[in-house]
Amino acid sequence: MDNNSIILTVGGVLLGLIIGFVIAKMLEKNKASKLIRDAKRSASNILKEANTEGESIKKDKILQAKEKFIELKSEHEKVILSRDKKMAEAEKRTRDKESQVSNELAKNKKLNATLEAKQKDYSYRLDVLEKKQEALDKLHKSQVQQLEVISSLSAEEAKEQLVESLKGEAKNDAMSYIQGALEEAKLTAEQDAKKIIINTIQRIGTEEAVDNCVSVFNIESDDVKGRIIGREGRNIRAIEAATGVEIIVDDTPEAIILSCFDSVRREIARLSLHKLVTDGRIHPARIEEVVRKTQKQIEQEIIEVGKRTVIDLGIHNLHPELIKMVGRMKYRSSYGQNLLQHSREVAKLCGVMAAELGLNPKLAKRAGLLHDIGKVPDAEADMETPHAILGMQWAEKYNEKDDVCNAIGAHHDEIEMKSLLAPIVQVCDAISGARPGARRQVLDSYIQRLKDLEDIAFGFQGVKKAYAIQAGRELRVIVESERVDDQKAADLSFSISQKVQTDMTYPGQVKVTVIRETRAVNIAK
Repeated sequence: MDNNSIILTVGGVLLGLIIGFVIAKMLEKNKASKLIRDAKRSASNILKEANTEGESIKKDKILQAKEKFIELKSEHEKVILSRDKKMAEAEKRTRDKESQVSNELAKNKKLNATLEAKQKDYSYRLDVLEKKQEALDKLHKSQVQQLEVISSLSAEEAKEQLVESLKGEAKNDAMSYIQGALEEAKLTAEQDAKKIIINTIQRIGTEEAVDNCVSVFNIESDDVKGRIIGREGRNIRAIEAATGVEIIVDDTPEAIILSCFDSVRREIARLSLHKLVTDGRIHPARIEEVVRKTQKQIEQEIIEVGKRTVIDLGIHNLHPELIKMVGRMKYRSSYGQNLLQHSREVAKLCGVMAAELGLNPKLAKRAGLLHDIGKVPDAEADMETPHAILGMQWAEKYNEKDDVCNAIGAHHDEIEMKSLLAPIVQVCDAISGARPGARRQVLDSYIQRLKDLEDIAFGFQGVKKAYAIQAGRELRVIVESERVDDQKAADLSFSISQKVQTDMTYPGQVKVTVIRETRAVNIAK
């Protein structure tokens, strides 16, 4: 192919391209113009619709504004009408008050006129009475002068003679009456007092309330004993260390004996054993957890016992702390006599005796129930104060009445009795304690000796717990491992034994065991 044909071919292609480009541009322009016309047409339609919608909205807003105006106008008219009505009512009340005031003024004028007339009448009558009184005085003086002339005595002398004669007669009559009353009182007083006391005792016939120092824990089978003892006795040692109660496991079938002078500890140990045996998991960690929960349960039970006691006796408005002390008396004994049962008995006796004597029985019950609260002290320092004085101080602290406080403090003659309530509480306390078999002196001294043993141990630094076990033949002391090392533990055991030996009197010997335990606890998460 030659050059000319190539050039013609290239030129034809270029011409075709140019023509195609021009045609495409023209088509694109036509399409754009068509789109513009369509857009203008749509815009004009939208503007028409917008104008139409705007006119309708405008009309609606005008109608709403008119309606709102009419509504506000009607409300305004209502407010104006109510205000006019109130003003009219106020004017009416004002007119009524003015008419009442005018009526009252007229009545006052009439009353003033009546009072003035009565005052004039009274003044006239007073003048008449004064004149009559003057005439009577003159007549009385003349009669006295005539009597003095007749009797040859002055009026003062005659009066003195008459008074002396009357004094002598009255004195003789009074002496004879007093003598007869005293003789009758001597004959009947002792008889009446015995009658009141006997009637009171007969009406309050309660069972003897004696506490022991041991509890028997019944088990279903002897296989449970082995689980309670544990491997090499570790479970039973953990229970004794946590509760301070001596656990005696012997050949007695289906029974374990819990021995402790403190009934609170004994009850905690009994309930803890019951929970452990029921649950089936018995090991040292579980034992400590159950004992802690049981201690909280006993504290709550103490409050419930106090509430039930005051409700049963009909005593109201007692302070919550005093209710708690009443509940704690359930776990205390006095000479072997349960303190709560004794106090309930004294309260009932006081109520009956006060009713017989015409006094307030509710107040007497209150004093009888609270008379021994000083025997359940919170701190060791309170144990040095006599229980009657300590109970009186607590009653005063919690706003009990003066008669109740005096009866509590005076029932052992530590202070002077200031009301009839005090001798009633003293007599009823003696009646309750003097019942046959009610008290045991030896048991109380034994319990006091065990408490003294524990107090000696608590007097040394680093002691966390101290328990007197084996009927006082052993003192088990648990110390804080951070403050007491092994050497100090040995020294502490020797020091406590020397202190017990010098300060106490006891039969046999006392073994002092100091236990030091170190625990390392970590938690895996």
